Amino acid sequence: MSSMLTHAIRNLPASSAWAARVFARSLSCSSQLQAAAVQPKSKKTLAKSGVKNIVVVEGVRIPFLQSGTSYADLMPHDLARAALQGLLNQTSVPRDVVDYIVYGTVIQEVKTSNVAREAALGAGFSDKTPAHTVTMACISSNQAMTTGVGMIAAGQCDVVVAGGVELMSDVPIRHSRKMRKTMLTLNRAKTLGQKLSLISKIRPDYFAPELPAVAEFSTSETMGHSADRLAAAFGISRLEQDEYALRSHTLAKKAQDGGLLLDVVPFKVPGKDTVTKDNGIRPSSMEQMGKLKPAFVKPYGTVTAANSSFLTDGASAVLLMSEEKALAMGYKPKAYLRDFVYVSQDPKDQLLLGPTYATPKVLEKAGLTMADIDVFEFHEAFAGQILANLKAMDSDWFAQNCMGRKSKVGAPPLEKFNNWGGSLSLGHPFAATGCRLVITAAHRLKKEGGQYGLVAACAAGGQGHAMIVELYPQ
Repeated sequence: MSSMLTHAIRNLPASSAWAARVFARSLSCSSQLQAAAVQPKSKKTLAKSGVKNIVVVEGVRIPFLQSGTSYADLMPHDLARAALQGLLNQTSVPRDVVDYIVYGTVIQEVKTSNVAREAALGAGFSDKTPAHTVTMACISSNQAMTTGVGMIAAGQCDVVVAGGVELMSDVPIRHSRKMRKTMLTLNRAKTLGQKLSLISKIRPDYFAPELPAVAEFSTSETMGHSADRLAAAFGISRLEQDEYALRSHTLAKKAQDGGLLLDVVPFKVPGKDTVTKDNGIRPSSMEQMGKLKPAFVKPYGTVTAANSSFLTDGASAVLLMSEEKALAMGYKPKAYLRDFVYVSQDPKDQLLLGPTYATPKVLEKAGLTMADIDVFEFHEAFAGQILANLKAMDSDWFAQNCMGRKSKVGAPPLEKFNNWGGSLSLGHPFAATGCRLVITAAHRLKKEGGQYGLVAACAAGGQGHAMIVELYPQ
């Protein structure tokens, strides 16, 4: 596969001119941030005969914070509970109307393995309301949402709350396997002699902890290493990555200052002040970013702390309903959730190319083309990852030789792409990102006058997700 990617790069257009335009072109959309809402262009609806219309009534998230800051002393269910309470406050939906709650998470707290249930109970939902937790790496809340979509479409539920949560400030650190085995055996020992015999076998190396790592089990490679190798394979320079990261932070700051991040709800942290905004948005300068050393592949890598998403704490939640139920309850939905797909590919060389594989499939499923899409919201794990996806999507060779397609789908135009920032700047609490992408797409469609949004994300394990979001008639 690596040789295929190398050949692909030789056949791709030179990237230097494109890179020089990335920052300038993207900032040209800043005028849109102050523009008044305009009426969307008239296009066909994606409603299908005999298929229920499923809508997003509202979506919220507590501020996404850099790990080790204000949320450091909490537990994951505390964050998820805050998101649920924020959703209840925004919508005034009666708790007993909610039929089901499903949450996504990646790094599971062993004391609350079903974090959806614990958060729901903490937020005051009835103990009769079922809740379960899903995990699918960075697309865990995407999976939570589409699980809810499936429940509603099947007629099992009318109202589902879906969300995601991650607390990277406090991740489980295990004893070594030898120590765990000894301790479990010791717990079953019946006599003092048996216990002393087991204790005598403990050696110093038993006490070495197993530290968690954001790494692939199948390859033992961290995502940062994969991003570095992917950037190298696609000829993405350090300069291009830094320029894109600066774009993300700059646009996020404009959106934050302009009051466009409407999904953020305040959270009064117990024993601390109320948190009201994301704290990872920090526009820098190319000069400052250029001083950072490679974070993963040293000394020649191009992925640094500045052009990577940072470890983040946060939680999100969305209220999903059948259209009939939403209207019966007097709600004006924000958007329809339409076609979606999940994809999987090689977890080594193609670990982070999920959007490239998922985008053409979801477009074909919905009967749309790239030109029909008004708003693109793609997950930014690393600047190199997102730029590699854009180049792969714009390559006929890659489409034909790696995807089995006749031609490329084409890259999204930058003036429609992540205009309010992305995971590089807003933060990436793994399982909470999907909900942010969907509700941001809905808000942007209304603000920018579009009808169709395309949400896409990559995930560990070499998987990906894409969904079409259609603005609800205004």
